[in-house]
Amino acid sequence: MRLFPAFAAALAALLPASAAASICHAFVEGAPGVRVASLGPVAAVEEEVTISYVGHSTYRIETAAGVTILTDYYGNDGEGPAPDVVTMNQAHESHFTDYPSPAIRHILRGWDPFEDGPAEHLVEERDVVIRNVTTDIRGWGERGRGGNSIFVFEVADICIGHLGHLHHRLDEAHYAQLGQLDVVMAPVDGTFTLDLPGMIEVLKRLKARVVLPMHAFGGVSLRRFLDGMSDEFVVRPIGGPSITVSVGSLPDKPTVMVPSNIAWGFFD
Repeated sequence: MRLFPAFAAALAALLPASAAASICHAFVEGAPGVRVASLGPVAAVEEEVTISYVGHSTYRIETAAGVTILTDYYGNDGEGPAPDVVTMNQAHESHFTDYPSPAIRHILRGWDPFEDGPAEHLVEERDVVIRNVTTDIRGWGERGRGGNSIFVFEVADICIGHLGHLHHRLDEAHYAQLGQLDVVMAPVDGTFTLDLPGMIEVLKRLKARVVLPMHAFGGVSLRRFLDGMSDEFVVRPIGGPSITVSVGSLPDKPTVMVPSNIAWGFFD
């Protein structure tokens, strides 16, 4: 369901400038699927997005217009074309690189390397808009404030979120800035990032239609995560490293989709 323009205008007045144009922002708390009206032309055919698990916290996102994005990029391109866009976070060296290829058009760091304040990104590349919502890194003092970014990719009328190296529960301001996400990539190690009860709480609040796990350090943490989600989410394997989704093909019930290259044999 899309909101009428008058409601959209009222909501836009309450949001930061970078968020006001977003299609992701929920108008009614706890009502997944309610979004700001899209005033552009309606596509005759739904566009699709392919999301593939590369490893660790890196997912590859490929759009209908041919944009390739790699998340928490540390130099591993995986299989497929070189990326047009990479996002990074700084908690550990396995989430960033100091030596990205100069051929990458957009290198989006989730922190401000000059420590002048939180990183702010609003980038449009062909059919995708990318923005970020900052969170803190524990144990780093002032340097950790705003040191992690949740990146949001808006493409094909779908809102995709990557939680990065999330260390803490989200507050109401975070949820307001994120809006209603359709797909969320979440770290599930429960140690280096947010503990599993906290991560499960965040994901149940976000209520995305698809959750893709990442950053699973062994089968024990992944199993605990899946067990903790199974009361409100369907849990199913996806039979490979990739899913292809459109706004019309999203599952009716929130679902944790487990790539085969992170599944640790659970579904054999």
